[in-house]
Amino acid sequence: MKKSILIACAALAAALSASPAASQERYGQRPPLVVSPDLSAPWVLQLRSKPQRQVVRTQATRQAYYPARERVLVDRDGLRVMAQPRARQPAFDRGLQTAAVTRPAAKPVEPQINPVYLPQTVSYDGPEKPGTIVIDTNQNFLFLVEAGGKARRYGVGTGKPGFEWAGTHKVTQKREWPDWRPPAEMIARERAKGRDLPVHMAGGPANPLGARALYLGSTLYRIHGTNAPWTIGQHVSSGCIRMRNEDVIELYNRVGVGTKVIVI
Repeated sequence: MKKSILIACAALAAALSASPAASQERYGQRPPLVVSPDLSAPWVLQLRSKPQRQVVRTQATRQAYYPARERVLVDRDGLRVMAQPRARQPAFDRGLQTAAVTRPAAKPVEPQINPVYLPQTVSYDGPEKPGTIVIDTNQNFLFLVEAGGKARRYGVGTGKPGFEWAGTHKVTQKREWPDWRPPAEMIARERAKGRDLPVHMAGGPANPLGARALYLGSTLYRIHGTNAPWTIGQHVSSGCIRMRNEDVIELYNRVGVGTKVIVI
């Protein structure tokens, strides 16, 4: 027992006699940490922070998009299925303005005229003299007879069923952008259909008589333009002969008062 006490006292004395630097060595600067090569591999280091998503900005609209990424789905059997890439989505940053895209309003599509009714020069072997106007209401053609066995042919709109007529007249007057005064019979007839016609309409693009009018004899019939050119080639009028505005202007400039007009 006394021997054990003497050994403990000797150890305590040895510790107290050690240098202060040696006794405080455990509290000094720690040695550098050495990481095992397994923990410093690149795939481990990538787990420290989530990679940032790349942002792409287009120059045209100055709008930012995140690149599309494929989606991975898992079916009921636990199999991995690659789905279609997600559509790219705009990334709206603070202060980033996107250009507003405005689309022009679609214009209404008007019916097109059959090309056969466009003006053209054709052969003519009839008995009428050059300068005569011949109107075929069955085929909806107007012929201006020319010299040398030729005629200028135009497409026209003619009387609808119940309003056909035939005869020979002369052009008694010519008007540019004529006024329109519907006959009382036409006003009453259209009113019965639920449509009210004006008593008078000034000349202009909206006027049913169009750009020019050639008045036939003492009748109410005229060769005139129209505000509905797609009706050329049809039986649609109340007896008048309608033409496209550009065609009636051409005819107007080529014939004068007194021109013979034959309607067949």
